[in-house]
Amino acid sequence: MVARVFDPSFPREMTLPQRPQPQPGILKIAPYTPGKAQAAPGVKAIKLSANESPLGASPAAIAALAEAVRTPEIYPEGTSRLLREALGEVHGLDPARIVCGNGSDDILHLLAQVYLGVGDNAVMSRHGFNVYPIITMGASAEIVMAPETDYRADVDAMLAAVTATTRVVFLANPNNPTGTYLPAAEVERLHAGLRPDILFVLDSAYAEYATADDYDVGVSLVDAHDNVVMVRTFSKMGLADARIGWMYGPEHVVDAVNRIRGPFNVNRMAPAAGAAAARDVAFTAELRDYNARWRDWLSRALNGNAIRVVPSQGNFVLALFEDAATAAAAFQALFAEGLIVREIGVYGIENGLRISIGPEAAMRRLVEVLKGFGAPGAQD
Repeated sequence: MVARVFDPSFPREMTLPQRPQPQPGILKIAPYTPGKAQAAPGVKAIKLSANESPLGASPAAIAALAEAVRTPEIYPEGTSRLLREALGEVHGLDPARIVCGNGSDDILHLLAQVYLGVGDNAVMSRHGFNVYPIITMGASAEIVMAPETDYRADVDAMLAAVTATTRVVFLANPNNPTGTYLPAAEVERLHAGLRPDILFVLDSAYAEYATADDYDVGVSLVDAHDNVVMVRTFSKMGLADARIGWMYGPEHVVDAVNRIRGPFNVNRMAPAAGAAAARDVAFTAELRDYNARWRDWLSRALNGNAIRVVPSQGNFVLALFEDAATAAAAFQALFAEGLIVREIGVYGIENGLRISIGPEAAMRRLVEVLKGFGAPGAQD
């Protein structure tokens, strides 16, 4: 229903909506849908759908959380100073060039809000992180998806997708949900092909798990250029519930983002836990080693003629089945056992399941179930 009003500044009646209307494009956005978290009734769930830490959180971070939660009536320090200082200490960064957020999604939203608008576009790889289209369209810009080569970002295709209206390029490295990555030289080649007015967002959410010799997290690229930011998270390192993300970037980008960042966008407990987790390098190394061992084991155990495992540098693997129907049947077989993995049709991979690296017992049981779908198993 609409209301008709007469505006004397116009020669004819104006038709106005009867309720507030969202900005153009908002209702075209498909909401982000997380993986399932509950099993069938009466079945204990083992969640392998969200890439969470199989070893829990750093004991130092848990202790810091327990202490911080004792005084919930106090506002957080508005700049997450203690966390920024810890990150600077551990990673050799200038704390003044770090911005913290309520998870890395918060940082990504802020970057889109600052650098995208009507008439702009952002470029990403076809199977890149599903938040990129959401934040781009939420900023009234358009998303452009470049074709991939064998589930891996293709530098030439991404550069070919750039137009005069491109303002941001997103690259998840390693990528979610495929686990693939670009070597440092390829990342540098991608950046070198971009105009200086395009912001290159290097999303290194899974950096702690990457073990390839030619992988680079992106710090040197940020330091050398005015149009690169590196985005990181603690969510995969045992602090998913604390929602701690951070960005390292040029001073002018940090200044712009801080102008619209919420004054208390990170709760007071999160920086305390994050600072302790960042400094607990021994736990991070233990988690990295555990993940590398079982990622390799699971890849060998599943990869065969009937199931293909895409080589991964994350804390998960992408298993590809013959077709979508087989993938759906495999999901249901695992679900019946309480093993909850991630369906990824939303990423355009209908025949794939993303499987987080979890406890040893869960890994072994998962392989046993998938032997019925052609998994060869692994020799220990």
